[in-house]
Amino acid sequence: MNVSIPPPLRSYTAGQGEVPADGTSLEEVLVTLDRRYPGIRFRIITEQDRIRPHIRIFVNGEQAQHLAAPVRPDDHIHIVCALSGG
Repeated sequence: MNVSIPPPLRSYTAGQGEVPADGTSLEEVLVTLDRRYPGIRFRIITEQDRIRPHIRIFVNGEQAQHLAAPVRPDDHIHIVCALSGG
């Protein structure tokens, strides 16, 4: 499956905006990404294994609410970072 990486996290993926990943759940996909791109998971997931409040993860256009969300090899995952400022 392919994972779209938002610009603020591309420093972990050497600038790549889309990377391949494997897994049967969102958690497994993020673990796979972290093995390939160390440190990226911590920017997405809290120490309590929850999706960070400023991060949204979409699987085929549907927002995932938890890390146990199942994924299939042909799915497309989008990671989105909220913008803030004033």
